[in-house]
Amino acid sequence: MADVGAVVPISRLLVANRGEIARRIIRTARELGISTVAVYAESDVDAPYVHEADSAIALGGRTSAESYLDIDKVLNACALSGARAVHPGYGFLSENQAFAQAVLDAGLRWVGPSPEVIGQMGDKLSAKRLMREAGVPTLQAIEVDVRTDLAAAAERIGYPVLVKAAAGGGGRGMRIVEAQDDLADAVASARREAAASFGDDRVFLEKWLSSSRHVEIQIIGDTHGNLVHCFERECSIQRRHQKIIEEAPSPAVSEEMRQRMGNAAVAAARRLGYTSAGTVEFLVSGRDFWFLEVNARLQVEHPVTEEITGRDLVREQIRIAEGEELSFTQNDLTIDGHAIEARLYAEDPVNGFLPSPGTVVAWQPSAAGGARFDSGVESGSVIGSEFDPMIAKVVAHGATRRESASRLARALETTRIQGLTTNRDFLVAVLRTPEFLAGDTTTDFIERVDPPRSREVSRAERIDAAMAAALESQARRRAGARINRSIPSGWRNSTMPMERIDFRIAGEDLSIEYRARRDGRFRVAVDGGERLATAYACGEGRVDMDVDGRRLAFAVDRNGDTWLVHGERGGIELEEQPRYPVPGLEDAGGGLLAPMPGAVLATEVCAGDAVTKGQLVLILEAMKMEHRINAPRDGTIGELHVAVGDQVENGQLLATLLDP
Repeated sequence: MADVGAVVPISRLLVANRGEIARRIIRTARELGISTVAVYAESDVDAPYVHEADSAIALGGRTSAESYLDIDKVLNACALSGARAVHPGYGFLSENQAFAQAVLDAGLRWVGPSPEVIGQMGDKLSAKRLMREAGVPTLQAIEVDVRTDLAAAAERIGYPVLVKAAAGGGGRGMRIVEAQDDLADAVASARREAAASFGDDRVFLEKWLSSSRHVEIQIIGDTHGNLVHCFERECSIQRRHQKIIEEAPSPAVSEEMRQRMGNAAVAAARRLGYTSAGTVEFLVSGRDFWFLEVNARLQVEHPVTEEITGRDLVREQIRIAEGEELSFTQNDLTIDGHAIEARLYAEDPVNGFLPSPGTVVAWQPSAAGGARFDSGVESGSVIGSEFDPMIAKVVAHGATRRESASRLARALETTRIQGLTTNRDFLVAVLRTPEFLAGDTTTDFIERVDPPRSREVSRAERIDAAMAAALESQARRRAGARINRSIPSGWRNSTMPMERIDFRIAGEDLSIEYRARRDGRFRVAVDGGERLATAYACGEGRVDMDVDGRRLAFAVDRNGDTWLVHGERGGIELEEQPRYPVPGLEDAGGGLLAPMPGAVLATEVCAGDAVTKGQLVLILEAMKMEHRINAPRDGTIGELHVAVGDQVENGQLLATLLDP
């Protein structure tokens, strides 16, 4: 490693991460004239970031432990590629002291804080002790080990308590416990998840404040003693302890409070000798705040800070690793307007926000509102069950908070993302609630406000989408005709019945009948009425039509028997029904089905066991988190079709449940 203070330019940078953050780092490195190296697991072989890097090294393996968490494999990739520096992004090895030290010991540059600081701050309990010594208010925490009396520790803190991973973040290894009966299971589950995500199963208990704000201060420092804060971000809107909407600045932080929190964060960081980018996180209630943790890395939500300050934090990280001074001082920083970020996930809000992996059949970011898209996908990308289900971060900047929220909602609404279930419509609903617009954004927002989990699609909107799919279908058939291609679609020299196509939309059947007229227009019959449609364009994935004087435009694609239609208010999926009954389709009733692909982590019942509604049957692990599969009703387990370690697909039969 070069001496502190010496400027050593980085010529080739290895990004020890994947997805959107890998693309984000590659983009800035390229702007700085730095060659980039990607690493990838087996399932990421065709991921966009792999193709965008200047070179890529296969790590092998499918799971995190077999790939992105394997220090020896990542260091070997550095040697193979000739990379002279490593940027870890966030998650995976970004807060692993041993990895940071190994990078430096190999004579490479580490784009992040020192291993010593990572060690101190990566351990949440150690960080709390240091903050107390620095005079920063903290919540009481008790480490859990084999000697801990769990019941006594929880009583000392007071219910509800939060079980929290000592070495992690991002919602992994966290459980809220309301009563003693649930404590032991929560600790055991949190330990397993922490070990799988961070390679460290230590957990601790902390007081859970159900209604507060999660506010964090962005800090950044160089090796020359310059250290600043870049104001605050609020990240209170969360599900499963993971943030889904972040904003800067916080609507609840006054200038006086901003100064107090900023000064506390900088003082703590200075005591640590902090360098590179990091975040000091606080819980806020009224004018009071308590230290939560230091994230010794770049945060997922860093773009909102970049938008209000006009500073590229990844650029500063790289320059600091090269030995340069910060390119700005505290006095250079001002807040320009307001920025809000929404995390677009492959998950189902209607089904408890469970992950919903699948293929992104259609992806087209919206141009509305001038939003920034940090995405890890493109059309055809697969969101697998091995890793985090994030698809993209969408960020809108405006002169005011309301303007920023409006821009972001519209950008999300008009972004085309089809082929799998996402939280897009839920995010739009959150951004448009009166409570969000009023800045009433505490950590219990989702439970308290209960925004709609999905978009209500009217019958009229379904009919418009079905007409678009029908016109696209007939145009494609006409274009694929081998004979009489010059004859207009639907032309007959006699009166014939209308063409018919049947769809199912969200469990509702809808039939469209149509006939081409000699003037090129279409007579369409639906719901007992008739419409006159003019197709200005169709057949190539875009339908531009006039229906009784209304001009409508849709993007339309077919995926098997499903038509993916995207219009002005969002996407609709229509399942085309067969013209004749298909034999062999039967209802697999009486079974407990997998709600997502994953691995069977534990089974809690055997064949012949009587179960009650809500009783735990088995635990699935998917996208680095545990998911409890409970009995939907009272009954008897007729047969258990899976065992621990089995990989299961979405909808696979897990157990047969017989009547009691």
